[in-house]
Amino acid sequence: MDERLDPPKTSGEIVYDAAGSAPVMESVPDTDTPALQPSGDGVGCHAGKDEMAKAAAAAGKSAILERYAADYPKGPHDQPQSMCPAFGSLRVGLRMRRTASVLSGSACCVYGLTFTSHFYGAKRSVGYVPFNSESLVTGKLFEDIRDAVFKLADPVLYDAIVVTNLCVPTASGVPLELLPKEINGVRIIGIDVPGFGVPTHAEAKDVIAGAMLEYAREEAEQGPVQAPRGGRSERPTVALLGEMFPADPVGIGMMLEPLGLAAGPVVPTREWRELYAALDSKVIAAIHPFYTASVRQFEAAGRTVVGSAPVGRDGTAAWLEAIGKAANVPTAKIEAAKQRFLPMIEAALARTPIKGRITVSGYEGSELLVARLLIESGAEVPYVGTAAPRTRWSDPDREWLEARGVAVRFRASLEQDMMAVDAFKPDLAIGTTPIVQKAKQKAIPSLYFTNLISARPLMGVAGAGSLATVVNAALGNRDRFDRMSTFFDGVGQGETAGVWEKQPIERPDFKAKYRKQVEAAAKKRKAEEMM
Repeated sequence: MDERLDPPKTSGEIVYDAAGSAPVMESVPDTDTPALQPSGDGVGCHAGKDEMAKAAAAAGKSAILERYAADYPKGPHDQPQSMCPAFGSLRVGLRMRRTASVLSGSACCVYGLTFTSHFYGAKRSVGYVPFNSESLVTGKLFEDIRDAVFKLADPVLYDAIVVTNLCVPTASGVPLELLPKEINGVRIIGIDVPGFGVPTHAEAKDVIAGAMLEYAREEAEQGPVQAPRGGRSERPTVALLGEMFPADPVGIGMMLEPLGLAAGPVVPTREWRELYAALDSKVIAAIHPFYTASVRQFEAAGRTVVGSAPVGRDGTAAWLEAIGKAANVPTAKIEAAKQRFLPMIEAALARTPIKGRITVSGYEGSELLVARLLIESGAEVPYVGTAAPRTRWSDPDREWLEARGVAVRFRASLEQDMMAVDAFKPDLAIGTTPIVQKAKQKAIPSLYFTNLISARPLMGVAGAGSLATVVNAALGNRDRFDRMSTFFDGVGQGETAGVWEKQPIERPDFKAKYRKQVEAAAKKRKAEEMM
């Protein structure tokens, strides 16, 4: 079979190597490249994100921080209340075949992030380059990282090594961009994922995916690259941008078949060679619309990007039409695909209706899609909050929701999500852990978005029935919550929680007295410091 691709109509030709693997290049250590030395005395985590951002800019990281500010704009508040963003980028590296992950950061941060490998069953070691104040400010840390990747770069074991700067190395200007691009044929990719520069773990997935796509695109521009493990698709493919439930790409592939198209790789990918196949796709479906860096690489390769996803009847119809037009599919084929799948989706929605008022919030980036599916299933959704930013790729979903009276909040804060639960008094609250906790305290059934909503299909026919099953089960728990609330009525909260022979009596006069003493002591200390 001819492994060479037909010349595409757009820029960015991808040519597969006939042997199935790209030639291995060997390099020697570049001992003449000087390491940039961080300025100042280094900045610790305790300094706060504003000071760390200033230090990073002064240490030569202003360009990357400006890029992150443009790619991942912050919202009405500084930053969503979420886990460390490196949780997301590390997860991507740990799930890729033949990819090593190395972290450079404070020991406590690295220790906490190794939870990712255990939580997702990666069964991978997480590399760590330790440092102290001296190695950080003298530039020795960079040399240590450089030595580590040279020792780790075994082409028998790895296709790529990803080195990630966490907050302190980024703030101190550790220059990962000076690492060799490849060592003995192993690609070296350095990324900065500071908590003060990348808002959420979901967007950190885009940081690493975008860096890998850029590297792969440049490789493809230089010559033949590895063919997909399963061989080249006989039909033009549609790459799927954003992590999703494993069954969804299969369902999407079935819906693309009548268009003469096939589902391509899901980005972030599971191995390096899939990056070439993704770049080779005719159209890119931005299922998760905040992958800005990845979109930039696809557009640089001349690919067309389409937003939204095939969720519900309306969403599937609009998505098939948008994908079909982007891939120059004849109108007759697009209509045939719609006539084949839309009745099936309508029937699935009719079989499993959802009745009730539901608020939706989360930090995965698919919150708007879930809200669309809930509404088409018959639910009332007055509010959707997402930690992701608004982009042009999320506009189709936002416009559809707002046309139905839904309040959509991008970069929603925890406080906004909690206010929505208080204001709308839903029958079910879907959200993050603190939202679930608040709702249950108010005797409102609730579902954790990440584990119970994201962990099931959302697209096409399968999505309609799957989501309704878990949502209706939760809605049916309202009576149970009411009984529990009645049973525990009168039990103390806060300092009066628990079992007491004689419940403590509130003494606001004592609290006021000691508050004044504390305030007076603080004023005295401040006056002494000024002297």
